Amino acid sequence: MPSVPALLARSIHAAAAVSPRIAGDIAYRLFFTTTPRMVVRDADAATHADAHRGRLTVRGVDVATYEWGAGPRTVLLLHGWRGRASQFAPLVRELVAERFRVIAFDAPAHGASSGRNTDIRDWIDAAGQLQTDHGPFDAIIGHSFGALAALTLARSTVPTRAVAAIAGAASPDAFLTQFAEDLRLDAATTARLAERFRRRLGMDRSEVSARYDAARHPLPADTALLVVHDRGDRRMPDHDSLRLHDAHGDRSRLIRTERLGHTRVLSADATLDAVVALVTDSEVMSPTTSNLAP
Repeated sequence: MPSVPALLARSIHAAAAVSPRIAGDIAYRLFFTTTPRMVVRDADAATHADAHRGRLTVRGVDVATYEWGAGPRTVLLLHGWRGRASQFAPLVRELVAERFRVIAFDAPAHGASSGRNTDIRDWIDAAGQLQTDHGPFDAIIGHSFGALAALTLARSTVPTRAVAAIAGAASPDAFLTQFAEDLRLDAATTARLAERFRRRLGMDRSEVSARYDAARHPLPADTALLVVHDRGDRRMPDHDSLRLHDAHGDRSRLIRTERLGHTRVLSADATLDAVVALVTDSEVMSPTTSNLAP
């Protein structure tokens, strides 16, 4: 979720002294902020340019889609909050080399897509449309918030053989909790933020859990899981990934890296090797826990 300048955090604290309700409403708006948009990194530009481009419409918004490769099997990639599909460029190159077709998109209000607002429902909608046009998907790979979307899709509308959750979380509560901790929100302001979040989705707490919590409501029994998280990730600490891994027992493999943080882990050799092993059914995908340094 977005990092918040100290000035804005102080504004929320000042508002909380008067009205936690107002402070929670301000925090809610900040929680869903997607600006500034990520630009394509120089290292990713060639792969980004090589993609076959497409468009689809999500809640009236034009969404940019990308396709690489022409192999017999297909993988879907889901970027995170304030991310974009081009972040997966190193993984795209690995998968295409293994003769996979790779599909991705920039969510509304991200990357090259239109729009100013978005939430997880747009990831679900876009992926469902891509499933119709390009599926079935042999695996869904998600980073950060995209990992939550990948888990949700595999449990609902887009069944798949395997899911990789990279620097992600098992449920929305982990993102809300970390956002509140980053801003040092008091309990009343945090409660208002969570209330507004659930209202946006049109769900109560139990409904959000049933729909989006992949630890309390695990993946289908025939779906393999790869969980990758850096021990020093400060944007999204790894405790919810550990909960996710534990909930799936022997069909989950856990990779814990060192000194890579939230973003660099996505292109690390350990991550790329584990994802390729997952999607190719390599023996490396045997259930285990690995601790890897860069």
